[in-house]
Amino acid sequence: MVTPAPDFAGFRPAALRFLRGLARNNRRDWFEPRRAIYDEELRLPMRALLSEVDVRLATIAPELVADPRRSLFRIHRDVRFSRDKSPYKTNVGFWINHRSLGGPAGTVVHGGAGLYFHIAPPPDGCFVAAGIWMPPPPVLARIREGLTDDLPGFVRALRTLRPHFGALSGEAKLTRLPRGFGPSHPAAQWLLYRSFTVSRPVPPALLGRADLPDRLARLYRPAIPLVRWINTVLGCPPAARR
Repeated sequence: MVTPAPDFAGFRPAALRFLRGLARNNRRDWFEPRRAIYDEELRLPMRALLSEVDVRLATIAPELVADPRRSLFRIHRDVRFSRDKSPYKTNVGFWINHRSLGGPAGTVVHGGAGLYFHIAPPPDGCFVAAGIWMPPPPVLARIREGLTDDLPGFVRALRTLRPHFGALSGEAKLTRLPRGFGPSHPAAQWLLYRSFTVSRPVPPALLGRADLPDRLARLYRPAIPLVRWINTVLGCPPAARR
């Protein structure tokens, strides 16, 4: 039985305090006796936050669904292919994506664009992000097709978000154009990107506020056109209502 998410009242200082302690003691014998603290200070407030963000998304982007059951990332790390065998993440976050995709957070990130929220102590800190991160080659190929077919729509989306988020992240940007595209291509500068993401910090002081869902909705709003543009070229169109 899934416990209903309580009303969101803000994160208490104990939330970041727990994550700082976990960063220093990333071991099962430290975490398990404190699992109740994690649940009370982080997992349950994040579920409540997701529920309230979803209410706001129903108005500004009905096709994006913030689901307390599947949007919250697990605290456990996948260490199968990592040299770092630390069992736990030292942050908490959620991923909101198109309603047609389904699945738990992280399993369908590459299926489309979405919205992200991240909580961690400094230096990583708290931030919001939007877009699609390092999509696999078939998905990236479709985005490049979209840049060829609808470059004006992409540019309009960037124009909307730029005053609020700045430029696209240049992470893993190519130094040469992909095969089949020449320097005279109208979208040449954008074809170098392998990720299409933007982010901006969230002051830690906002975490304790009960109006955080409203503030996140306002932060996300300028990025919705980019998310919608990407999702549309990937076959996940916008919705007018739920």
